[in-house]
Amino acid sequence: MSILLVEDDARIAAFITKGLRAHGYSVHHAATGAEGVARGLTRLHELVILDLRLPDVHGLEIVRELRAANVRVPIIILSACSAVADRVAGLDRGADDYLVKPFAFDELLARVRVQLRPAGAAELDVLHGRGIELDLARRCVTCDGREVLLTARQFALLEMFMRHPGHVLSREKILSSVWGIDFHPGTNVVDVFVRHLRVRLGKDVIETVRGAGYRFADPPLEQRRVS
Repeated sequence: MSILLVEDDARIAAFITKGLRAHGYSVHHAATGAEGVARGLTRLHELVILDLRLPDVHGLEIVRELRAANVRVPIIILSACSAVADRVAGLDRGADDYLVKPFAFDELLARVRVQLRPAGAAELDVLHGRGIELDLARRCVTCDGREVLLTARQFALLEMFMRHPGHVLSREKILSSVWGIDFHPGTNVVDVFVRHLRVRLGKDVIETVRGAGYRFADPPLEQRRVS
């Protein structure tokens, strides 16, 4: 899958590009609106990720030009413009989704998957493992049959662990995925949140791998699709 990223901030562009490529996507970066339009009109991409505040043209003008040229690939706006009016304007102009900066990479990745999912494809709604059931649609968690209340960030962290059963996840990987691009590399927030999850779910659910990070404990998870 080829993705066109139109973003003038080099740091954000590098962060997104590296993350998407690590998940198997081909990424082409345009740093200006003019370059973004030119690349978008080639119709060689399956999706566009678009900033609004570009140095030469507003991102909504790019959406207008692409849609006027009958380019129908999904467009995800990624912008610091967080007002409801901005989001409505972007969607009304023809964008398919709108994500506000600062953002967590895993949320962007999920939105990319949604936009590129084949029509009629089943969505994974529930993750299971070690007596834990994480319901993505209802945003709820049960452990050994009892409901566990988690904050949004705790839920996102648990989801990340359960999507990578048996994999050692470094603190840096967790920070960039769950907390987003503006994390501070010296923070101990991951350790704090892992401790919170252990209190709620059991101390053996998440293992510490000394010098490497954390791992959702074996045995491997079972995953099922909910119709």
